[in-house]
Amino acid sequence: MPRPLICRRVAGCPPAEYFKPAGIPLSGLEEVRLTRDELEALRLADLEGLYQADAAEKMGISRQTFGNIVEAARHKVANVLVNGRALRIQGGVFQMTNRTFTCTSCKHQWKLPFGTGRHQSCPQCGNVDIYRVPAERGCGRRAGRGGFRGGVRP
Repeated sequence: MPRPLICRRVAGCPPAEYFKPAGIPLSGLEEVRLTRDELEALRLADLEGLYQADAAEKMGISRQTFGNIVEAARHKVANVLVNGRALRIQGGVFQMTNRTFTCTSCKHQWKLPFGTGRHQSCPQCGNVDIYRVPAERGCGRRAGRGGFRGGVRP
């Protein structure tokens, strides 16, 4: 029996789940799936420029595992760019580290780490009508559905 995957920490959900070449219908493209933990590894290594050991610590995994994840992610992105395929960001074994809230009055957005409770009002204007950004709800299960909360996979 294979060893169960360790839940990886991810800072946020992407603003879009699909990327594809312009002018070609999605139905006519081969799709490559990039998991959310692979996207997080790319973000930490290539966008933020962190060393692998530091990035691995942020994700709660070993440096070797981080290296394997980022290598697989780079291979997939190169495949998409070179061969003109569609990229779908979905799934993976991960746990969100932040939640984003928005004020309905002043449109101020702020992030709170999971497990720290919820603000009762907007920190900028004091309005009590606040909501959680819907794009970040439900992130965290292998197939991209439901609410995996860490620990042992269902």
